Amino acid sequence: MSIQHHLPPRHFRTVWISDVHLGFRGCSAEHLLDFLHSFECDQLYLVGDIIDIWQIKRKPYWPQEHNNVLRTILGKAKRGTQVIYVPGNHDELLRDYEGTQFGNIRIASRVIHTRADGSRMLVLHGDQFDGVVKCSKILALIGSKLYEWLLQANIAVNWVRRKLGLSYWSLAGFLKGKVKNAVQYVSNFERAVAHEAEKQAVQSVVCGHIHRAEITEINGILYCNCGDWVESCSALVEQEDGTIELLYWSRSVAADAPLAQVA
Repeated sequence: MSIQHHLPPRHFRTVWISDVHLGFRGCSAEHLLDFLHSFECDQLYLVGDIIDIWQIKRKPYWPQEHNNVLRTILGKAKRGTQVIYVPGNHDELLRDYEGTQFGNIRIASRVIHTRADGSRMLVLHGDQFDGVVKCSKILALIGSKLYEWLLQANIAVNWVRRKLGLSYWSLAGFLKGKVKNAVQYVSNFERAVAHEAEKQAVQSVVCGHIHRAEITEINGILYCNCGDWVESCSALVEQEDGTIELLYWSRSVAADAPLAQVA
């Protein structure tokens, strides 16, 4: 598979990725590998749901590309990148190792990151602000299965679109953007995360969980969501001057989406 680089290889001060879902058939591991090989960084944050333990327990799936993602991350750590793993709900078993350091890899449930400009940023996965996950794991598992079916339908839809010479279109993204309850859910989640950042007396926050990449300001807090490596193939990066950018890295971005959003 030939993948088009959106941006040339470079060095970032910090990179954040979330919701990779290794072990899930919908994971875009080949795009993530391409992205990981394109840069070096001082700090790499894995903002939860990197390994989909829920999915692996239910229906094991682990191709070589998924191994390669982990090996590439370990290679960066070996070469001096500080890797901070912030577990999510799909890899929550790793929360039992909170505070543990494995070489240059640290596990933490939340972290305060200091940007180059001196401002403070809260980093967490965000599932604690999702009422469905927090109150009913059974409902969350059902939702996960429905999402898997939706992604399978997405593959079929885009097979037809490719045959017709049309660009990629995300059915899941379209539904999340149009269904009223989904829109309200995303809005409530974002406000809750921003409120937590305000309580922690920080100026910005990075999270994942809802698979919706975003940089926006909410009540004076810079809210940044990494997106995912299932649909959007997106990541947050910090430049040497502290500027935060949202990068998209594959053809699986909606045609009208920007390649980079800056804050």
